[in-house]
Amino acid sequence: MSQQSEPRREKDDDLRSSEVTEGAERAPHRAMFRAMGYDDEDLTSPMIGVANPAADITPCNVHLDDVAQSAYDGIDESGGMPIEFGTITISDAISMGTEGMKASLISREVIADSVELVSFGERMDGLVTIGGCDKNMPGMMMAAIRTDLPSVFLYGGSIMPGEHDGREVTIQNVFEGVGAFAEGDMSEDELDTLERQACPGAGSCGGMFTANTMASISEALGFAPLGSASPPAEDDARYDVARESGELAVEVVQEQRKPSDFLSKESFENAIALQVAVGGSTNAVLHLLALAAEAGVDLSIEEFDEISRRTPKIADLQPGGEKVMNDLHEVGGVPVVLNALYEADLLHGDALTVTGDTIAAELERLDPPSIEELDEDYLYTVDEPKNEQGAIRILTGNLAPDGAVLKVTGSEDLHHEGPVRVFETEENAMKYVQEGNVESGDVIVIRNEGPQGGPGMREMLGVTSAVAGQDHAEDVALITDGRFSGATRGLSIGHVAPEAFSGGPIGALEDGDYVTVDVADRTLAVDLSDDEIEGRLDDRDDPEPSYVSGVLAKYGLAMGSAANGAVSNPGVKRE
Repeated sequence: MSQQSEPRREKDDDLRSSEVTEGAERAPHRAMFRAMGYDDEDLTSPMIGVANPAADITPCNVHLDDVAQSAYDGIDESGGMPIEFGTITISDAISMGTEGMKASLISREVIADSVELVSFGERMDGLVTIGGCDKNMPGMMMAAIRTDLPSVFLYGGSIMPGEHDGREVTIQNVFEGVGAFAEGDMSEDELDTLERQACPGAGSCGGMFTANTMASISEALGFAPLGSASPPAEDDARYDVARESGELAVEVVQEQRKPSDFLSKESFENAIALQVAVGGSTNAVLHLLALAAEAGVDLSIEEFDEISRRTPKIADLQPGGEKVMNDLHEVGGVPVVLNALYEADLLHGDALTVTGDTIAAELERLDPPSIEELDEDYLYTVDEPKNEQGAIRILTGNLAPDGAVLKVTGSEDLHHEGPVRVFETEENAMKYVQEGNVESGDVIVIRNEGPQGGPGMREMLGVTSAVAGQDHAEDVALITDGRFSGATRGLSIGHVAPEAFSGGPIGALEDGDYVTVDVADRTLAVDLSDDEIEGRLDDRDDPEPSYVSGVLAKYGLAMGSAANGAVSNPGVKRE
């Protein structure tokens, strides 16, 4: 870009950015752009924002400046005017197990708010939205939906696995190592070595945890081109994807191809089918409900269970299996799974994507290999699946009238009954587990961790991993109105709604109450009558908000039920 003195050509009046670049009265505005090196050609081109959450806060985002630069170059070389701007991120892994984790889900809302605000205020014509850590992905896609600007989603890519004792390891193994150390099954020296070897570089956590689940879902929803989710963060292919995303952003602005043009009920059903087929994170339930609410698509939590019942699990990745996102990338990426679902009539092939083509046409163009051809031990055919049903289960009952979410990572038909041990905070529950108090048959309940009561609905990977590390993944139940990490495995039931803070039955539980979890029957119940539950709730003191000022207080008041995505947007369904 260089300064120009020749007469400027006129800009297309249909471009919103003409409001800040055209006419004599906008000379001061153009002067500001020229101060940043933009020239006449730029000022008559589509103005495309590059929303970049790069930060040294997490390896998920530490490399995103380079990813953003490739997208920027793709826009510039394709005739657009790229404008990069920043937004926040929170490291879920580093804030895990602390009060700071209450910021995680709230960061989804702040990211959406900030990207919406910048693109609105600066009159941008389109967006490339970039995501690294978990809440970046839904936050960026929510912003694109709200603005309804022509937009392309770009994932920063996942980290490569580390190597420890001749096997591949991820951050999941380190969290579970903490439990093994507490149980005496791992020495402090080995835990230290594992810590140093698990995360070898930049990128989002490597298993089919929340980041990779949401990146994969971006393909199924149509927000990102097929095949764009799986290239690792430090692979040259990641930067090719970034450049191509910039090029595509110019195209979608020229064609005025908006999220409202390709998002539909069918695209959300495709996203759910993919989620349950790959054993994706329970967090995707929350985020897809939020995205659907923002898009005005009628989607209920019960539909996740309906789709999971008819869609088998055909990919066995971490946390349930051993393989990671890079393994899937090496055999063709997410399109391999999508194609298997499409050929089995489990995917809506006529759903549109950001490319302007249907997902069926995109699969035909890519022609990914079949699972039969690949013959990989972690990929299964629809006819001979890993599990007959998908990984997500929605449980209901007198303990969760509006639903609760479980991801099956082992046995499909678990039935668990046992006495409850109630904790009002995650920290107290973690102390209890680490002191070796857990026994087979226990039911650990952690409440007042919901969207409003937390606030922010903390993830509790530390507790679940400590339990799993002590070999209790499937004989101890953990139940919460908060969340569990995408790296969680075992009998971990989250998103219990209504939450305790808003008067949900989970708030009536007392130590020793007998709880039943029946996965096959989709039941989560306590051995109390409705009158007993109501009486206890009437007798309890209403819980006080944890925060009464600042950002946590603001979003605690604004966020709705987990059963509707825990959104804060006042214009969508929240209760």
